[in-house]
Amino acid sequence: MGQPKVETSPKVSDEVKKTTCYMCACRCGINVHLTSGKVTYIEGNRDHPVNKGVLCAKGASGIMQVTAPSRLRAPLRRVGPRGSGAFEEISWEEALETAVSWLKPLREEAPETLAFFTGRDQSQSFTGWWAQQFGTPNYAAHGGFCSVNMAAAGIYTIGGAFWEFGQPDWAHTKLFVLFGVAEDHDSNPIKIGIGKLKARGAKVIGVNPVRTGYNAVADEWVGITPGTDGLLILSLIHCLLEAGKIDLDYLARWTNAPLLVNGTDGAEKGLILKNAESQPFVIDKRTGAPAPWDGAGVQPDLGAVWQGHRTVFQHMAERYLSDDYAPEAVAERCGVPAPRIRALAAELARVAFDEAFELPVAWTDFRGDRHESMTGRPVSFHAMRGISAHSNGFQTARALHLLQILLGTVEVPGGYRLKPPYPKPVEAHPTPHFVAAPGKPLSGPHLGYVRGPENLALKEDGSPWRIDKGFTWENPFSAHGLMHMVIPNAHAGDPYKVDTLFLYMANMSWNSSMNSARVMEMLTDKREDGAYVIPRIIYSDAYASEMVAYADLILPDTTYLERHDCISLLDRPISEPDAAGDAIRWPVVEADRDVRGFQSVLLDLGARLGLPGMVKEDGTPKFKDYADYIVNHIRRPGVGPLIGFRGAEGDKEGRGDANPDQLARYIENGGFYQAHVPEGAAFMKPWNAAYQDWAVATSFYESPQPYLFSIWSEPMRKFQLAAEGHGFLQPPDHLRDRLKVAMDPLPVWYPPFGEAAAEGFPVHAITQRPMAMYHSWGSQNAWLRQIHGKNYLYLPTKIWEAEGFAEGDYARVTSPTGEIVVPVAHMAALNPDTVWTWNAIGKRRGAWALDEGAPEANQGFLLNHLISELLPGEGRLSNSDPVTGQAAWFDLRVRIAKVGPRERAEPSFEVLPQVVPKGRARG
Repeated sequence: MGQPKVETSPKVSDEVKKTTCYMCACRCGINVHLTSGKVTYIEGNRDHPVNKGVLCAKGASGIMQVTAPSRLRAPLRRVGPRGSGAFEEISWEEALETAVSWLKPLREEAPETLAFFTGRDQSQSFTGWWAQQFGTPNYAAHGGFCSVNMAAAGIYTIGGAFWEFGQPDWAHTKLFVLFGVAEDHDSNPIKIGIGKLKARGAKVIGVNPVRTGYNAVADEWVGITPGTDGLLILSLIHCLLEAGKIDLDYLARWTNAPLLVNGTDGAEKGLILKNAESQPFVIDKRTGAPAPWDGAGVQPDLGAVWQGHRTVFQHMAERYLSDDYAPEAVAERCGVPAPRIRALAAELARVAFDEAFELPVAWTDFRGDRHESMTGRPVSFHAMRGISAHSNGFQTARALHLLQILLGTVEVPGGYRLKPPYPKPVEAHPTPHFVAAPGKPLSGPHLGYVRGPENLALKEDGSPWRIDKGFTWENPFSAHGLMHMVIPNAHAGDPYKVDTLFLYMANMSWNSSMNSARVMEMLTDKREDGAYVIPRIIYSDAYASEMVAYADLILPDTTYLERHDCISLLDRPISEPDAAGDAIRWPVVEADRDVRGFQSVLLDLGARLGLPGMVKEDGTPKFKDYADYIVNHIRRPGVGPLIGFRGAEGDKEGRGDANPDQLARYIENGGFYQAHVPEGAAFMKPWNAAYQDWAVATSFYESPQPYLFSIWSEPMRKFQLAAEGHGFLQPPDHLRDRLKVAMDPLPVWYPPFGEAAAEGFPVHAITQRPMAMYHSWGSQNAWLRQIHGKNYLYLPTKIWEAEGFAEGDYARVTSPTGEIVVPVAHMAALNPDTVWTWNAIGKRRGAWALDEGAPEANQGFLLNHLISELLPGEGRLSNSDPVTGQAAWFDLRVRIAKVGPRERAEPSFEVLPQVVPKGRARG
């Protein structure tokens, strides 16, 4: 008998369309299978550079986003009190006319009274441009709540950062160390990369209080105490300096280590010493005399002393060789034994130097010196929110970059590689623009990189221009704004009142705020005359999230398979170290509801408001929709949202006129485009002349921008000088001491803020996002809910046994500002003084079209209710990093008490009336 024939690849569709996933920020390529125009299956696109066909549970579950009962169906106008969920459906024309009637007077009279903030929408170059044309200084996105410490610390130090700015050299790395990385960010690329490392025997070390995900598959796990990563890193640096295991040639050639620090007393003390032409210089080893830092053949002397001024290198060595950073001095605080710290430092040094190698790749540096090979140091690092979401997170991220620099592992084979359009020096970025004037756009983009106090967003009287107090003495380097402070500040009228709060995909009444319960009160608070304290709220989302109930006007968005999106080099591209890349989404199915893509709605509103760049000379709309904008918008001559298929013939790359067939060419190419880095230019990018020339040709720079990595940060020292009393612009007296500490030009560690108020709260409490969820929009997904339908507070063995917990118990968790009662579970692989839970699982009853009995709404919970948006004490200082303003929600301290079995987590808020019909069980 013959064997039965089994069809191993049955036909699952009659059509396949290629686009870009939206279920997290990896932006993988997907093949969307359709049958009779309906999505039936989603798989990875094997030709896509990001995921190469790999697709995670989130990506495959995208089909359930397009069919979710929680999808909004039409524009809505509130007809009951805020928070009641009472709405009526209206037409798009009525919705847009209403929005214009609210916004037009603001633009003509006081544009700053519009606060426009967006969530993780991935189109911030466009939404920021819209806000700039409107003229409000009050625009920012999700980063201040998530990872601005990571981004800003990287830009100010190496010209790029972890996560979307770069990745390890997976092909050559032999030792990979992760700090504070959960599973939700960059999940497919990291999974693929770790798989490659494991296959060839490379070692992975995870530094994280919690052993899940990547840390669970690591060869070694370091269960550090939250908030002490920076101290551990500086102790590793101490050990490397003590042993002489640092790359002196790398430091001398490619960093500002050989620059001289002004040692004179006065207003320039601690700044980089300049010559008569206001240029920094080095001492040439060959002559012992000053020489240009970028001069041909110059050999910078790291140990030079010139007229009493010492090099950055000497200041650095003096600081970190101090016994204060010895492993024996930091071990108890970090929760890591001193011998283990020394062993980790020795492992880093062994791999970086004993296993160094040469790639036979010839290249020429920016000084004109030719090199016949590239030295590889096969140690790489990766870090994310775990080190970032602390009030010392900026300096911790800088410390990690310093560790990489000392080992000589950034932009070398085997090390950490940056992705075009990065690396970029701080000087290649704009400074923030913020001066609002009636009827006029801002003179430039809202967000940028401050060089000194003169760039702060302050009015003549010293008050903030921005409602979130971004770019002020409170948070000078707030490159992503402070989204978490918009509602608290608007409610308090500090620094002023706003008229309209305009939010996009920002679930501010629930998991995108600190102190969520209080924020809900702020959104519904009224003045004595009965009017709301925040007069108007416009909100756009694709789903009936908790925030919908608190808005006055709802502009319903499409799902990601029903609209155009642009993953642009102007924003967050899909580049790889060897290629610049961007991508699009396009409507692979038609929406079956009366909804519109938010970006197209913004263009419509902009045209109705007559915003510059959105109307023609005759006042008619310049763009018919977002797709038209993607193709025809020119940001600067020859540069638009997409780099591929430019020019009338579609044969230009990077620079060129608009091509009317550009989107069609992208679709034909699988939804993406790649511009490959020339041979010999893929490493040493900040100093590689071939890369610099290619970067200009591909539109990243207007001229070559070689630069030195900043071990000593002059912008930070300028703020420290001001705090010491130097300069015309001075900080308020109550901020001087913290500026002196936080703005140290060398990476420093200080205890997280609020520790004094945390006396009696001995336990650290943190959250992580699971690999199967990303922010809140996956937690109503029918498939993903089966993976994570409820969350526990995970307790370490020390607490579990001391309190006598048993399976099925709940715990009362108390912080200095709040209390929750939640289900608990035991976890052994956890720092003994830390508890944690999955974030964004808990839902409010009635939201997201979930049944009132859904586990997410009953056993699910948020730690947000325990976190204050303000620091304890006098005044209204945000609970944020003092450098960038990143929300410090990992600084949370609590105490735990057993309460026995319960049926529901607390607090339990009133059920939100259904904005859309709830989902039905399938029988």
